[in-house]
Amino acid sequence: MDSGRIDAGIFKAYDIRGIYPEQLDEEIARLIGHAFVSFLGEDRLVVGRDMRLSSPSLSRSFIEGALEQGADVVDIGLCSTDMIYFASGVLDLPGAMFTASHNPKEYNGLKLCRRRAAPISEDTGIAEIRDLVLSGEFPEPSRRGRVESRDMLPDYVDHVLGFIDPQAIKPLKVVVDAGNGMAGLIIPAIFRNFPVQLIPYCFELDGSFPHHQPSPIEPQNIRLLQDWVLENRADLGMAFDGDADRMFLVDDAGEPVNASVTTALVARRILQTHPGEKIIYNCVNSRIVPETIKSYGGIPIRERVGHSFIKQTMAETGAVFAGEHSGHYYFRDNFRADSGLIAALIVLETVSLEGKPLSEVVKPFRKYHNSGEINSRVEDARAKLEQIAAAYADARLDRLDGLNVEYDDWWFNVRPSNTEPLLRLNLEAETEELMRTKTEEVLALIRS
Repeated sequence: MDSGRIDAGIFKAYDIRGIYPEQLDEEIARLIGHAFVSFLGEDRLVVGRDMRLSSPSLSRSFIEGALEQGADVVDIGLCSTDMIYFASGVLDLPGAMFTASHNPKEYNGLKLCRRRAAPISEDTGIAEIRDLVLSGEFPEPSRRGRVESRDMLPDYVDHVLGFIDPQAIKPLKVVVDAGNGMAGLIIPAIFRNFPVQLIPYCFELDGSFPHHQPSPIEPQNIRLLQDWVLENRADLGMAFDGDADRMFLVDDAGEPVNASVTTALVARRILQTHPGEKIIYNCVNSRIVPETIKSYGGIPIRERVGHSFIKQTMAETGAVFAGEHSGHYYFRDNFRADSGLIAALIVLETVSLEGKPLSEVVKPFRKYHNSGEINSRVEDARAKLEQIAAAYADARLDRLDGLNVEYDDWWFNVRPSNTEPLLRLNLEAETEELMRTKTEEVLALIRS
């Protein structure tokens, strides 16, 4: 294959992702299979895929490349991303998951990990895999690998159920929007263990995404879920993204529950059963997260945005849990990997134990008002950050991730995108009026 026609831009900071077949096709997937095995020096790996229309052929080609390079492959077929992390952990194998997560239907890609779900990012392997693919030169294998198929779903169900007491779950009415993604396969296998009335929507595995984009962090993509919760008079609603590793909540009043509030809720429950533990949150999370961790006797640890940073800090500190504003929830006893499903089960358990609607359960955590993430295109992100720092020189400033600007009654973080000429603003204040006023003020500065 002519390496000149391979778009090196598909190799991102945390994964491989591009438009099928223009940027990522079967031949490139085969080369990535060669490169992944060559880079790792491993002779066995586990591979899974989501329901995207191109995932079966891309996965087959990747597996063929790995076999040609001399590695044996455990093919677990259709699965969620957190299921491939589980398989990597329990089988002690590196893993590859074909998915483009929440991206539109024309995209596909790969999430890669080392043994026991250890992350691979641009700095720890993706760049080297890219260079191997572009060179097209791989070591001569001594043998051809073999492939075996394995169903990991039963073991995975047992694993995630171990994070709660299934007997504690009450007969709640729960609406789940699978977004035509992998939650449509996973959720029925989990919920049959509970006396819950599951009301499923968009559970057909359909990579054309006929109802809405599989990105529940976008408000327009959970409006249907909000309506369904109200129509069914449900106790709560859950939305999953395409590969089902992220989860977003809607309460019984049809109101979205932001991921910081969910992080605080899950952190509280974990500290009730694991007192005094360390819990990680990122620098974009609401102040309610560290406040909750401290008030329930935990030790909060602040970290940069991104799974590779979170997982590394979990490994170094032994933290039991971590939550991000983007709907990723990480668990030490889940090989430090993220799982929206485990977080969802802990929420179900909490609502059951407290015997109150979700809106009442989360009420103490809805203390602050936030802008959500607002993106602005800028020419020179570094120069703009310095301009913002100068404008707010009287604030408490830190640069853990972009720029954090802290005042007593409001704060914001602004940080560059890894992949685009964008600055991402997240702002929080004690009142809605102050939040709106300061959001307009900071956006005017960013866009000036």
